[in-house]
Amino acid sequence: MPTVPLVLASTSPFRRELLARLGLPFQIAAPDCMETPRPDEAPEALALRLSEDKARAVARQFPDALIIGSDQVAICDGKIYGKPGNHEKAVAQLKALSGKTVNFFTGLCLFDARKGTAHVRGVPTRVTFRTLTDAQIENYLSREPAYNCAGSAKSEGLGIALIARLEGSDPNALVGLPLIALCDLLYAAGVDVLENA
Repeated sequence: MPTVPLVLASTSPFRRELLARLGLPFQIAAPDCMETPRPDEAPEALALRLSEDKARAVARQFPDALIIGSDQVAICDGKIYGKPGNHEKAVAQLKALSGKTVNFFTGLCLFDARKGTAHVRGVPTRVTFRTLTDAQIENYLSREPAYNCAGSAKSEGLGIALIARLEGSDPNALVGLPLIALCDLLYAAGVDVLENA
């Protein structure tokens, strides 16, 4: 068991489920931070900054903890595709991404609130979407309304059928929490994930 408490600075059920796979006890806290891009901020820099901002946002509540923050942006042709929020926007996103390759870039931060130090990593995942018909898009969204997922597709569900190819170092990164990079950061912080396995 880690001697330092772990906190996930996210209310995402997907991130919570991924972190639970490591078998470590952790708490959840909702980060209160603005997610607006800064002028001329690159999409990758945005994801990295927000992952750290989220972790720091809950540090006052957990001054003795290691806090995990994560954020993801989907980038295609220089444009950011966020969470669509509704059916109309999800349809538009999937039409725009049909047949294209998208970089789902996930920022990860492990913030040590005791020391005030942040360790940040970026994990890209390149996803090539199949060429989709309007009927396929409508059928997918009626079966799996992925309105809270960047790019309008849940790869851990039926959304995998939208995808022709994945390229990346960690399949968990696409869902929102790169566990391989997180394990690296935890080991560096003195938490042996396998200690009590």
